[in-house]
Amino acid sequence: MQRNVLICRHAEASDPFPLRPDFERELTKDGIHQAHLAGQWLRDHFRKVDAILASPSNRTRTTAGIIAGRLYFEDENITYDPDLYNPRESQLIGALSRLPESVTNVLVVSHNPGVTQLGRTLTDKRIGYLEPAQVLAVSIKLEKWEEVHFTTGTLMSSNM
Repeated sequence: MQRNVLICRHAEASDPFPLRPDFERELTKDGIHQAHLAGQWLRDHFRKVDAILASPSNRTRTTAGIIAGRLYFEDENITYDPDLYNPRESQLIGALSRLPESVTNVLVVSHNPGVTQLGRTLTDKRIGYLEPAQVLAVSIKLEKWEEVHFTTGTLMSSNM
């Protein structure tokens, strides 16, 4: 079965303040605009997603929420996984491997370097670090999501 993993780095966030935790960083005005553009690109190319997995940090929650709105995906159906906050690639693969078989298109919204490494692993290509709100679309043939560890997909497109 053909499945699509849509890998998105969160949109542009404010610089960290000395007394403000990284987890609470907010999107800039440009970041909000970037998230809307990423959502529009996803709607134009994929129409819908069956699942959204996101880091629970403020900047990824906001990015995922804006994109979800563009895809007519209900906010309450977004899965915010603490393991996706500044994750290692293995944590992202683990989250994908736990998806139900009914999911064909999944959007993952998280942080560098994990999202970039996930793109590299799934495509076996040298991909530069994802820019804010950049989306990589990877097509993978697999019957069960738990098999995602053992497959290489095809880089279909990117919004940048």
